[in-house]
Amino acid sequence: MSRHLILLPAPETEWAQLPPEEHEKGMRAHRRFHEELAAGGHRLVVASPLTPSAQAVSMRPDGAGGALVTEGPFTESVEQVVGFYLVETDDREGLLAACGRLASSGDLIEFRDLLQPGESDDVGGGVS
Repeated sequence: MSRHLILLPAPETEWAQLPPEEHEKGMRAHRRFHEELAAGGHRLVVASPLTPSAQAVSMRPDGAGGALVTEGPFTESVEQVVGFYLVETDDREGLLAACGRLASSGDLIEFRDLLQPGESDDVGGGVS
């Protein structure tokens, strides 16, 4: 069974300004997605919205062996990750199809495969 991370990037300021009926429309789309995951035999490990990026704590090397800790997002960007799903499945293509249907409802999706123990990514910095 493989694991996949479904990231939900969104323009935070635009989303915050949407009327309540648009937020409800999005919630309905995610409820349908949860139902579709279950019906397709995909196991939802964990899913959650995230606090706004302005509330993030960022950490970077300070160049002297320590870390520089700052309040706020690591990068300045119009889009930030606002939520995620971690899903296990034996049917990657079926999961991709379900994600495509969620995206067609208006969500932006970045689909990432999690490396299995002992696997390496193709850029040489993989986790093993």
